[in-house]
Amino acid sequence: MPTRERLYHWRPRSLQTRQLLAASLGLIAFLALAGYALDRAFLNTAENIMRERLRDYALDFAGKTEFSRGGDLVPPMEGQLPDPRLKRPGSGLYAQIVLPFAVWESDSAQGPELPDVKMLAPKQQKFEGPLEIVRSNGTRARAYRYGFGLAWPGDDLSDEVPYTIYVIEDTARLQNQLVVFRRALWGYLGGVGVLLMLLQVLVLRWSLLPLRRVIDELKRVQRGIATRMSERHPRELEPLTESINAFIESERENLDRQRNILADLAHSLKTPLAVLRSRMDSGTDGPELRAELDEQLKRMNDLVGYQLSRAASGGHKLFAAPLAVEANAEELVRGLEKVYAAKGVFCEFEIDANARFYGEKGDLQELLGNLLENAFKWAKSRVLLTVKAGGTAPNRRPGLLLVVEDDGPGIPEEKIALVLQRGVRGDERVQGHGIGLAIVQDIVRSYRGELKVAASQELGGARFEVVLPPGL
Repeated sequence: MPTRERLYHWRPRSLQTRQLLAASLGLIAFLALAGYALDRAFLNTAENIMRERLRDYALDFAGKTEFSRGGDLVPPMEGQLPDPRLKRPGSGLYAQIVLPFAVWESDSAQGPELPDVKMLAPKQQKFEGPLEIVRSNGTRARAYRYGFGLAWPGDDLSDEVPYTIYVIEDTARLQNQLVVFRRALWGYLGGVGVLLMLLQVLVLRWSLLPLRRVIDELKRVQRGIATRMSERHPRELEPLTESINAFIESERENLDRQRNILADLAHSLKTPLAVLRSRMDSGTDGPELRAELDEQLKRMNDLVGYQLSRAASGGHKLFAAPLAVEANAEELVRGLEKVYAAKGVFCEFEIDANARFYGEKGDLQELLGNLLENAFKWAKSRVLLTVKAGGTAPNRRPGLLLVVEDDGPGIPEEKIALVLQRGVRGDERVQGHGIGLAIVQDIVRSYRGELKVAASQELGGARFEVVLPPGL
């Protein structure tokens, strides 16, 4: 199996497992780093304490060490030693006084092999370690050493005598302290880690509970128990649930739309088919039957074309890319100017460069095409197309305002509702099928917009205004 496939199969498919695994790795890394930092801090503190203790021993030796009138060393008496371990051989605490030509060692230093020593300058101090030593039993160990350089001023019979006091302590006690501390440290950190892991599981289950509710609601929608997602969800999930609800509603509307189209088509074709059947059953022949057949076939063709136009304009437009309006408008106007060249109609544009149509290109072309064709049909000489960016809302795509005006006779207010009905023409003397504005109205409704018809204040004719609200 390729490496990529192995990694894919290894990856957990559950969000909770992913979150728990990532949080657990982060927690383990944090506890490990915290434990290491605390361990190093304890070790540094213990070394500093040992340094201060050895320094105190060295100063105590310095205060109790004397020299004879001839410059000979007089070490501290037995009762003057700073620690009883200095009298016990191999005790782990050793003292040395280094002279220019001799070395004095405490009783505890008899037997172990200690590191080599050398003289330090007066007032010079030196802390070293860990250094290797060999105990009396032959085992190797490590020790810390503190050195303090001094000078005896001498007397009339001798000159100044430099000497150095060394106090050495092996790490046995320090190691015992470290073992106790580390056992307690990792025990506590392990307990805290287990508690935090349990808390993580509870927090993750609680934080992922809204997702489980979304899944349950989706299952209810799939089973037909519910018709849509509820609106009570965390703010981060609201765009998801709103998009799902919009998708559900869009699909439901599309399904209802297709059913209505089929029902309307069947109902619309019923009458011309019945007329043809009655004509054929009546035995009518000749030019009269041909004329009736031609009329009914033309009517059926118009009905089928209209229903196909409705079906084509009902596509999925929830997540369509934004479309520039001006380019599509120019293409349509060039064709209409050729069709209505005899009238000499001139079309003006007032289009906002930032205006975008968020939907299917076919819907935009149907919308613009029917409104502009209607305007060209009724205009005397001028048509005005105005497009602006509509209202906005947080985290939503902007709306659109589209206005088409002409300088024609206009539409009386009492006929506005009539001309928006299917198959109704504003003037029966003008050629057309009366379905263009109905298609526009269907498209606008599918985008949850509004179509307004009024008189044009600028040109004096009809004014068709399409307002599309902000979408998802």
